[in-house]
Amino acid sequence: MIPNQRHLFDIPADVVYMNCASHSPLLRTSFEAGQQAVMRKAHPWGSFREDAAAECETLRGLYARLIGASERDIAIVPSTSYGIATAAANLPVARGQKIVVLQDQFPSNYHAWVYLALDKGAELVTVPRPADGDWTSAILERIDGSTAIAAVPPCHWTDGSLVNLQPIGERCRAVGSAFVIDATQACGARPIDVRKLRPDFLAASGYKWLLCPYTLSFLYAAPHRQNGRSLEHHRTNSANDGRAMGEHDSVVGDGARRYDMGERNNPIGLPMAIAAIEQLLAWDPAEVTETVKPLTDRIAEMAAERGFTVPPAAHRVAHIIGMRRQDGVPGDVDRRLAAKNVHVSLRGDSIRVSPHVFNGLDDVDRLFAALDRAL
Repeated sequence: MIPNQRHLFDIPADVVYMNCASHSPLLRTSFEAGQQAVMRKAHPWGSFREDAAAECETLRGLYARLIGASERDIAIVPSTSYGIATAAANLPVARGQKIVVLQDQFPSNYHAWVYLALDKGAELVTVPRPADGDWTSAILERIDGSTAIAAVPPCHWTDGSLVNLQPIGERCRAVGSAFVIDATQACGARPIDVRKLRPDFLAASGYKWLLCPYTLSFLYAAPHRQNGRSLEHHRTNSANDGRAMGEHDSVVGDGARRYDMGERNNPIGLPMAIAAIEQLLAWDPAEVTETVKPLTDRIAEMAAERGFTVPPAAHRVAHIIGMRRQDGVPGDVDRRLAAKNVHVSLRGDSIRVSPHVFNGLDDVDRLFAALDRAL
C-alpha cells in the first residue's frame, strides 16, 4: 500500500476531496511544471517548439508503459470522445449488425455509436443495468455472431460497478466483433494491460485518474487498426512533419500517430502531463487500487448502516463507489456536502465517491458526518 500522499497535492486540511471520477487535483509537480511552461510560452523566441515536440514523444512513451503498449500504438488526442469518434470512423459495420453499449453509458462512449448505427443501418443494443450488479455476464449474453462492435468501460461511471474486460474481449474475438474500451474511469487507478485485454481501440481522458490537465487524452490503437483514417489532416500527423511549409505529404504518419490531434505539441500541457504519468508509474496503479480499497470498503459498511445500497463487493472496483437509497436523495445533496467542504458527485440517483491516495479513513468519517447532516 502507498502511504498517504496528500503532501504531493495542494489540498487544504479542511477539505475532503473524494471526487477524482469527476476531476482530479493536479500534483504539485504538475502545477510547478505548468508554471514554468507558461513562462516558456511567454518567451516564444526560445526553443519551446522543439522542446514541446520532444515532450510529446516522451509523454507518448510514458503512457504506453502505463498500459503495456508500445509508443507507436498511442495517439495524443484532446478527449475520449475524439478517440471514440476515431474508432467509430475506422471500424466496419454492416447493415443489420449490432453495436453493444451499456445502459446510461457515459456520453463520450455512446453518441458516436448511435450515429454510426444510424448511418450504417445497424442496431444499437443497450445492455440494461443488471439487478445483481453483474454487468459482465449481462454483456456476454448480448455478444454473438451478429455483433460488430462492443464498446464498454471497465466500470460504470455512476457507481463503480465492475465490467470484467478480459472475458468480454475473448468473446468479441471468438465471434469476430471489434472491442472498444473507454478506460477513462480506470487508467491510473487500476491496472490496464492491452496485451491481456487486446482491444481494437482504447481511449482514456487525462483529467481524471491520470492526473493530467484538461484537453489532453490518449488513444490506443491495436497494430491491425493503425492503417485507418484520422479525423484531422495536418502537418504533425503526416509521414514527414519536418517538411518546409507549403511542401505537402499525402502519406500519414507512423502507427497510431496518424490519429494524433492537431496542435498536439502543447507547450504548457505536455510538461504537466509528463509529471503526472511519471508519478503514476512510480506509484503503480495496482498499488493505487490496494490503497483506496479499504476506503471504499469502509464507505460500503457505513452506507449500509444508513440504509444505502452499493454495488456488491464482487462486482465493484476499488476506487469508485456509488450509494443509492430506495427513496432517493435530494437533488442538491452534492452541493449541500460541498458547502461543508466535502466534495463528491451526484450521478443520477447515485452519490458517487471516488477517493485517491491523498485520502484516509478520517475523510470517510467526515463524509458521513456531513452526509448525516445533509439528509
